[in-house]
Amino acid sequence: MRTLTKSRFKLGLECPNKLFYTMKDKEYANQKNDDPFLAALAQGGFQVEELARMHYPDGHLVENGDYTSLWMQTQELLQLENVVIYEAAFLFEDLFIRTDILVKKGNSIELIEVKAKSFRPTDTETFIGKSGKIISGWRPYLFDVAFQKYVMQKCFADWNIKANLMLANKNAVASVDGLNQMFRISKKADNRTNIIKTVSSLSETGNSVLGVVNIDDILNDIHSGKEKYLPNMGFEESVTYLNDLFQENKYANWPVQYSACKDCEFKASQEDEQKGLKSGYKECFTKQLNWTKQDFETPSIFEIWNFRKGNTLFNEGKYFMKDLSDDDLQVEEASGFLTHSARQRLQIDYAISGDDTFYADKDALKEEMSLWKFPLHFIDFETSAVALPFNKGRRPYEQIAFQFSHHTLHSDGRIEHTSQYINATAGEFPNFEFIRELRKTLNNDDGTIFRYATHENSIVNAIYDQLCESTESDKDELLEFIRGISKSKTDRVEEWHGDRSMVDLCEMIKFFYYNPLTKGSNSIKMVLPAVLNSSIYLKEKYAQAISKIKLSSLNFPASHVWLEVKDGEITNPYKMLPPLFDGWSEEEIESTLSELDNVANGGAALTAYGKLQYTNMTKAERNEVTKALLKYCELDTLAMVMIYEHLREVVE
Repeated sequence: MRTLTKSRFKLGLECPNKLFYTMKDKEYANQKNDDPFLAALAQGGFQVEELARMHYPDGHLVENGDYTSLWMQTQELLQLENVVIYEAAFLFEDLFIRTDILVKKGNSIELIEVKAKSFRPTDTETFIGKSGKIISGWRPYLFDVAFQKYVMQKCFADWNIKANLMLANKNAVASVDGLNQMFRISKKADNRTNIIKTVSSLSETGNSVLGVVNIDDILNDIHSGKEKYLPNMGFEESVTYLNDLFQENKYANWPVQYSACKDCEFKASQEDEQKGLKSGYKECFTKQLNWTKQDFETPSIFEIWNFRKGNTLFNEGKYFMKDLSDDDLQVEEASGFLTHSARQRLQIDYAISGDDTFYADKDALKEEMSLWKFPLHFIDFETSAVALPFNKGRRPYEQIAFQFSHHTLHSDGRIEHTSQYINATAGEFPNFEFIRELRKTLNNDDGTIFRYATHENSIVNAIYDQLCESTESDKDELLEFIRGISKSKTDRVEEWHGDRSMVDLCEMIKFFYYNPLTKGSNSIKMVLPAVLNSSIYLKEKYAQAISKIKLSSLNFPASHVWLEVKDGEITNPYKMLPPLFDGWSEEEIESTLSELDNVANGGAALTAYGKLQYTNMTKAERNEVTKALLKYCELDTLAMVMIYEHLREVVE
């Protein structure tokens, strides 16, 4: 039985062509299937849903069965005059939905959709912007609930349905410790029934950090066609159109467009294609624009870094970099650094020419680097922000800084993995101890401190606010330290720019350096392998054991070698991080709860920390995950050192 579920309906709203690919997961690649960050968010959503259910106790959970069976179970429960149902199922013809929480009192129905998103009750523009239209980030969620209400009303025309969203209230403060840990995973987390509550009543969770918002007026605008998702289609027309496509297993031939296609999940990587998986993205462009294999190999405007004019130019039929003129880019020049548009022009010129050498403004770089003072310090943070606070006194999605790594480069070329910090203990608020340890490791000299991108500066600003509200005995010293190594965010009343404010190495790359091997990306995960492949010095140095190159490590043996060359190309060091549970028996691995294979990106680190907080894993498994986090974070700061060494090589 083919049914248009709410998730498929939302997918079809993004692009009707996706409905053709979504049921063919063994035939077409789907990048969303392997996104660890999304997995972490989904797991947090399960916890929020469990807390939400406690606001509506004594509910009946509808579970196990096919669409028809779930619908029949729901109908039996609905025969009760008053009832609370979790995961109620509704089937109308080929349309199927499940509701998070349903409260029935006669013919008065309350539909509660639970989301691990946040809102502020004091914000009058949570869903509707100044234009009077739904804010884009909320559109998928609101159309989701609109679909639920539509199907329910089709099943029961006489019902009076009130629709609400239940969200994390960012103004609320947790009044108990360990709120997040009250909803734990005790076995492999493959469905919602694996969340185990350690509390039996809502009162045990303290002040509620969730809030309810009625959205009936917005849903009325959606149902009436005032708010549209698919162009020129009313809501019911959209439902019918998408359902017909899905039932007929028909390719919609929906016009390709810049925004939707740029991040299409149905793109196939080289590894996917080697596995025999096809690319839905390529099929769309082949069918609609007659693209050939050569066209897909031609640099397109999708690859241009931070390209805000992409929609306009794509609609004009300018798909490839070679089609763009200076007028299209409106290139602005500035003395001393690459402007946004000048960097785009540079990327395009390199891509069209096929030149794989790098660009560097040596004079400007040299001038900047002359301001840096040895010893040089490179720091990286790992952080988390969850809907349900880990600690008393904290708010939903408040920043938690649980880990840092610190490398020091001395004037004699010696590289020291100076210090590291991690707090993986469930239920502990680490931020103040984190900043104390950071102060301890950076306050021994006045050397220049480096970060990569804005994250570290944002985090110390967040900790600054937390300290201001605290009663920590040393908070004045810690606040002074933060002001010294950072600059205040632009929305602050209190302004500062510290004497040792962290230098953003990513900005140095953006302003003074371009490497075509990054494909326009400035992510450290792309810049690192690019500079390694471009630098003779780095290749020779890091192909040796760390003990031989004046490099120390807190997590790797002296014999460890960071560079591996295959077919003339450097293997990305992030892909060389050792797998989790290396050396464990098959039986030991089978019994693990974290379900993590590796920690090699920020999403996996976030997932790992979350599972350390709310998973009942053994001490051995907990130690293994912690060791993997330490190795990953160490590589982040060593990567910064390598990038610095390359820039120094360039100017010298």
